[in-house]
Amino acid sequence: MKNRDKNILDAALRVFSRYGVKRSSMSDVAGEAGISRQTLYKSFNSKDEILRAHILAFADDAVEKMEAGLAKVEGLGPQLDLIFENMTVAGFEMVRTTPNAQDFEEGFEKGSREALEANAKRFQAVIASVLLPYASELTKAGLSPEILAEYTQRSARAAKGYAKDRKHLMQQLNTLKQLCLEATKS
Repeated sequence: MKNRDKNILDAALRVFSRYGVKRSSMSDVAGEAGISRQTLYKSFNSKDEILRAHILAFADDAVEKMEAGLAKVEGLGPQLDLIFENMTVAGFEMVRTTPNAQDFEEGFEKGSREALEANAKRFQAVIASVLLPYASELTKAGLSPEILAEYTQRSARAAKGYAKDRKHLMQQLNTLKQLCLEATKS
């Protein structure tokens, strides 16, 4: 990603956090980024494109942190903790500290929703990679690494949406981790 695009995404996040997606304009984003509207439109044609790029950048960063961390962590429990921290908890904290978080989430249109689904598949692939060594145990339980990875990712995302606070989210994620550990006999 170009520095200019990163600057625009950072500025857009500040604007969307301050005013909400619906009340923000491309002019607001350009002003916050310190660029002209013409320059902004060279990089992004709409707020939805900015949201989509932000979603993909968040996942790129999360997957990079997961992969780097997984190389240093042993055992399924700690691996899942690392994944949950980067996939779920970081996003929860970002949304929780954003004044217009509800409006931010409602601002997602089709393209952004597609980016969210693409990210879900990326996160599922990371989870499946840590479950792969337990494929025989999972098969005995009528599961596969891919099926459990999809369930785990979607459940973690749901927990993020329904958690009352960080403590509640962590309890939900710990329950999910314990289910995975039990399924893999770890």
